[in-house]
Amino acid sequence: MLPLVVRHASTVAPALAAAVSHPPPPLCLSFTAPFKRKKGDPHPVKDVVVLDPTVFRHPIRRDILHLCVTHYRDSLRQGSANTKTRSERAGTGRKPFRQKGGGVARAGDLRSPLHHGGGVAFGPKPRDFSTDLPRKVLQMGMRVALSLKVKERMLGVMPSMDWPNGKTKHLAERIDVLGLHRTLFVTGDPPPEGLERAIRNIPLTELTTLDQLTVFDILKWPRLMQPSRWTRRPHPTRKRRFQPPRW
Repeated sequence: MLPLVVRHASTVAPALAAAVSHPPPPLCLSFTAPFKRKKGDPHPVKDVVVLDPTVFRHPIRRDILHLCVTHYRDSLRQGSANTKTRSERAGTGRKPFRQKGGGVARAGDLRSPLHHGGGVAFGPKPRDFSTDLPRKVLQMGMRVALSLKVKERMLGVMPSMDWPNGKTKHLAERIDVLGLHRTLFVTGDPPPEGLERAIRNIPLTELTTLDQLTVFDILKWPRLMQPSRWTRRPHPTRKRRFQPPRW
């Protein structure tokens, strides 16, 4: 048994007051060069973006990530496997042979699971595999996943993600120059029209919106890139697939 440490109230109160009066230090991150730099954009070397430490410096919880990923993958299961029971099989209900005297086991009909072409005794039926998970657990999973990307230095912040045209060739060349392969780009809803059209055929890259972002996507892609205007905005989480978030 661990020893119990007892402290006087006069020593605990100042410590609590100091913890409340001193918030966690801010988290700074350098900007990533945008696809198309505009006048007035922050400099990728001289300027930094301040991240919210309550979102991007959360303790890493592998159990929370496992719950969120399992919850998401369960919602993707179709659950359409179906087999026919003996009552659903086509065929006659006539007794195939007499009860006694044949030297074989008795049988009432040929649709029994014991016979070839009969029904399935305990086969699968269509069902819903989705599971429930508290909303606060999903929100914590999003914070843990983002904090993990920051810890691995795989989270990038762009001043903007606008792209002037829908040519895939030009955008692919720009991604090669920036070294942003195997990257998930997160934009607003709706995403920039030129970027959405140009990035479709580029391998090892994907474009998604903030409303569609999940913990599974953050963990799946090695690098995550988001606009700078969301660094202080709380990330929403979806309750399950095909359902709007509950707030």
